[in-house]
Amino acid sequence: MTKIFCDIADLDLIKKFNKKSIVKGFTTNPSLMRKAGAKDYKSYSKKILKITNKPISFEVFADEQKKMIEQGVKINSWGKNIYVKVPVVNSKGKFMGNVIKKLNQKKIKLNITAVYSSKQTKKILSKINKNTKVIISIFAGRMGDKGKDPIPEFKNSINLAKKFKNVEILWASVREPYNYLQAKQLKCDIITIPPSIIEKIESFGTSTNHLTVSTVKNFLIDSKKSKFKI
Repeated sequence: MTKIFCDIADLDLIKKFNKKSIVKGFTTNPSLMRKAGAKDYKSYSKKILKITNKPISFEVFADEQKKMIEQGVKINSWGKNIYVKVPVVNSKGKFMGNVIKKLNQKKIKLNITAVYSSKQTKKILSKINKNTKVIISIFAGRMGDKGKDPIPEFKNSINLAKKFKNVEILWASVREPYNYLQAKQLKCDIITIPPSIIEKIESFGTSTNHLTVSTVKNFLIDSKKSKFKI
């Protein structure tokens, strides 16, 4: 089974989606935290932790390796269900292998983010042990936005990770509900999805006939509202 994580930082939405059995965990990032109105990263994260005991990723936001490690250790101390989210490279494009290795050696669960290739997956795997849990988040949607097919990168990454029972491959940057089916077909371990798309996935199974009738009704309603005439 491909587990569904909810990609959100809004407190009210976390409360709502934490109650759903379909949601097995949560992912956040600094952008989502800012959008949710967080002013103090630590105190806001702790508010989230009071809501859920499901796995949740909080991201470091330092750009220098030593500070990333320091932030990772602090974030990890906030709760047992935390995965420390670390970018595969910093803003200068330097591979954060040392950060990954040091935090992994401290038995800190990691979510390596902003991954776009199986080459990056291979480099990550070379820095970790086979015991401490690691998630590798591959950004499918953003690749697709630039005309790149993400599927080969997932296939290669999943194959590389087979030797590591502690590693899970995550489909990130979802663009549509069908991505969930694609992730399942590939046997991705996790897919992280925004709330609006999770709600669409919950309605999977609607017949094509129902979809046709519903679409035609919507067109008819809109034409009447606009008082169109020919």
